[in-house]
This record gives sequence, C-alpha cells and structure tokens, in this order.
Amino acid sequence: MLLRIDHVGIACHSLEAAVERYQSVFGLTVVSRETNEQQGVREAMLALPDGSSYVQLLEPLGPDTPVGRFLARRGEGLHHVGYAVADVAAALDAIGGRGARLVDRRPRHGSMGASIAFLHPADLGGVLTELVQPRDVRET
Repeated sequence: MLLRIDHVGIACHSLEAAVERYQSVFGLTVVSRETNEQQGVREAMLALPDGSSYVQLLEPLGPDTPVGRFLARRGEGLHHVGYAVADVAAALDAIGGRGARLVDRRPRHGSMGASIAFLHPADLGGVLTELVQPRDVRET
C-alpha cells in the first residue's frame, strides 16, 4: 500500500527564512510554491537531489489554522509525514477498515496537484500521517 516516503512536512514561522535555511544547509531546490487557503498555509516543496521525495515547509496563514495552532503549542518542527500511495481512496478504505481513525473520509486537493488525505495521529504513535497520491500516479 505505501510506496515510499513522499515528504516530511515542517511547520515554520517564516516560509522565506525556512526556504533559505534548507537551500543553504542542504542544497535543496524549490520545485513548487503554493498558497492553500483550504488548509490555511503557504508552502514550498523542496526536492531532494534525486527527486525521490520532498521537504514541505509550511507557514500558517493565521494563528487559527491547523499549522498556526501547531506552532503555538509546539513551535517549529516536524508537523507530519506523507507517504505516497497509488490510490488514496482505496488506501483510506483499507486503513479505515483496519480501525484507524481518518481525519479525511475522502481525498482532497494537495500540493502539486496531488490527492491527499490525513490519518489521525492518536492511532499512529502521535504522528500526523498524510497519504499522497501524486498527480503523475493518477495520470498513469
């Protein structure tokens, strides 16, 4: 079901400062910048050199957003782990059928045209988990 780690999501106060830090320290390249009003974030996706996965930097649009509340409680740091799947709807059905709580019952729009859904962290060792069906998987 899980194909690979697609990305790690990192909450930050300043997207520009975080992008600069990840570019200068790791030499990562920004491949996408988006504002996702539905999720209340500005984000940048930075590709690892081989393109196999990403670091997703997340800046909240306001304090009352999920990432804004996360920053207020925990400060900057790891927000979630995203796993690539071939079919996010089928993965939700299978995982929900195994008793894990779903934050999303059906897929929604994610970064770079992906379909995504989140799983409840309480059932996964405290880790917010995102299922990601990359746009290129849907097109094949």
